[in-house]
Amino acid sequence: MGKKVLVFNNKTGIAEKMEPLLAGEGLDIVAAADTASLEKALESERIQLMLIDVELNDKGWDKGIELIAALRKKSSIPLIVISAQSAETAKIMALESGADDYVTADCNLLELLARIKSQMRRYTQLVNMYSNIDRIYRVDGLVIDDIRRAVTVDGRNVRLTPIEYKILRLLVQQRGQVLSNSQIYERIWHMQPIGADNTIAVHIRHIREKIESNPREPRYLKAVWGNGYKVG
Repeated sequence: MGKKVLVFNNKTGIAEKMEPLLAGEGLDIVAAADTASLEKALESERIQLMLIDVELNDKGWDKGIELIAALRKKSSIPLIVISAQSAETAKIMALESGADDYVTADCNLLELLARIKSQMRRYTQLVNMYSNIDRIYRVDGLVIDDIRRAVTVDGRNVRLTPIEYKILRLLVQQRGQVLSNSQIYERIWHMQPIGADNTIAVHIRHIREKIESNPREPRYLKAVWGNGYKVG
């Protein structure tokens, strides 16, 4: 799977303009017209950088700023805003919300390519510096730092027992996938799942009490009745 640049809300036509230049760098373009396509691409494609237009149709650029802040909670991939919006306020708010750079739609294409390569180079250096960065898992406000064996929810430290930690980490690593009680038991205890249902149910309840603001309506650790549990 090749390396790709994700272009969201291609109102400026930058995808077509940059495609040959990026192809020369071994980069393909993935265009996303809506947030659903954006999220799907981030999950399934090898995205190296995002180009985001903050002016979201008739919703205005302030909604685009909110989108950048939401993306930053999920991903540390380099993000460059490219927009016809030249107001200083928009630029400042975009950078404060987590954008790495901001350029206007009439910018020199070679300059934009240089900025893209610079951001990708810095990100690669950061990843290499912290070789264990792939051991930090994020699901919205839930963060598992497997290097320090630490869990936080919306910045709040959460103290889990070793077993609770392993169960939560397993489900986060398999985000979106439903694991049965037996599957969880076998992967955590490496034993035949005798009495797995009650054991897992008790641990899930304890985990929810610690990470969920309302355990009865969980935001993260969800039950799929008759099948098991999942995160996300």
